[in-house]
Amino acid sequence: MVLELRQALNLSQQLIMTPQLQQAIKLLQLSRLELLETITQEMETNPVLEEQVAGDSDGEGGAGDERGESEQDTPGLDEVTVEENARDDVDWENYLAEYNTGWANSPYDQRDAPSFENMTSTKPNLHSHLLWQLNMSNLDAEQREIGLHIIGNLDEDGYLKSPPEELSQATGSSWNKVLETLHIIQKFDPVGVAARDLRECLLIQVRFLNLEGTIVEKMIMNYLKELEDKKYDQIAKGLSISLQDVLTAVSVLKGLEPKPGRSYSDEQTIYITPDIYVFKVGDDYEIVQNEDGLPKLRINAYYKDILQNRESLSESARRYIQEKLRSASWLVKSIHQRQRTIYRVTESIVRFQRGFLDKGITELKPLVLRDVAEDIQMHESTVSRVTTNKYVYTPQGAFELKFFFNSSISSVDGDDVASESVKEHIRNIIKAENKARPFSDQGIADMLKKLNIKVARRTVAKYRESMCLLPSRKRKNPYSEGI
Repeated sequence: MVLELRQALNLSQQLIMTPQLQQAIKLLQLSRLELLETITQEMETNPVLEEQVAGDSDGEGGAGDERGESEQDTPGLDEVTVEENARDDVDWENYLAEYNTGWANSPYDQRDAPSFENMTSTKPNLHSHLLWQLNMSNLDAEQREIGLHIIGNLDEDGYLKSPPEELSQATGSSWNKVLETLHIIQKFDPVGVAARDLRECLLIQVRFLNLEGTIVEKMIMNYLKELEDKKYDQIAKGLSISLQDVLTAVSVLKGLEPKPGRSYSDEQTIYITPDIYVFKVGDDYEIVQNEDGLPKLRINAYYKDILQNRESLSESARRYIQEKLRSASWLVKSIHQRQRTIYRVTESIVRFQRGFLDKGITELKPLVLRDVAEDIQMHESTVSRVTTNKYVYTPQGAFELKFFFNSSISSVDGDDVASESVKEHIRNIIKAENKARPFSDQGIADMLKKLNIKVARRTVAKYRESMCLLPSRKRKNPYSEGI
């Protein structure tokens, strides 16, 4: 065997991830908010890129010049003069004294003050609200120190997560002093805050309502588990009272707050801005892209003119401008490609889910990424990126594009039913059931069978738990008419 070196020509195809392709893929999977942030950052770093303002034109200033020329060509008119003569019978000293003009000499300039539109109000959170009450309380220095540790160890629901023993070690105070301060803070607003468990939280609120020693307090202290399972007959037997008294006490318990800190949560609601709209026009649907809030980008013509004059530019400056021009051009093209792809995917979804748009979730059909990818001649990964964190507004409400892709369940006659449609049927069955005799999971499966949907009991249980719906034994309320 002889070893030798030879040259060979090999032809092959491979995908090269150019920076431009990577940028297009990245923009495709960004949400609307992330896209806006990316555009803003690019405009800050790329001087060639600018936002096109509405009303911009190449002939700016032309209208003003024409107006000036027309004014010069207009024949002269006699100037109208108004003579303002001050009356001699006016007492100007009293007039100025009545209307104080001291503000005119003030060094404070109103223009330096922020406008009212730029002022935002902040909602107090639980921590700041309790600290304000602690500072307003008549407590000594040791109690204030303990109070700071107690407030600092509260969770978002207002419960104390550290036992008094740990607080005593952290502050160096006695256990009785910590417990005394804890009882003071538990009377702060909201009532029930700084409780160590649900039972203590409810008891604090009941005693604040002057219901100490009543049936309500006894039920909380001894029959909390029976209340959870709605075993009111056992509570009535244990307390030797009538069932109606138990139901009356339950109605009082329903007015208590199990999470006192919930009303002072500092979480802000994030409102969804749809990326695309689907409107019903006659018997058809029209798709409109949401361009509001997205800046319209363009290439600054000034830098194009500079490149044409090569003699006045150095080699490094010319390369810099060319690089920024290519970057800006690719960004604009990638954004346009992103918008066209979202439009095409939405258009395909509308074709597949026409029944949902007409009648609602119960008519949602099973759909996978491959169906849409084959319909618009794109790869499944592209469709997956497009439908991630993108929202569409339809006559049935606002949904994420991923919502329309769900697994299928076989029906009795052999047709497939979407899993979201089955969940909606389960939700409607539970909503319309008799609360005194709720359906079991097997009963719901039998009801679905009558609707031509074949599912097992464990599937019903899985879907019910995913929708945070209680089982039948906890939904049961045989005394609903009495409450």
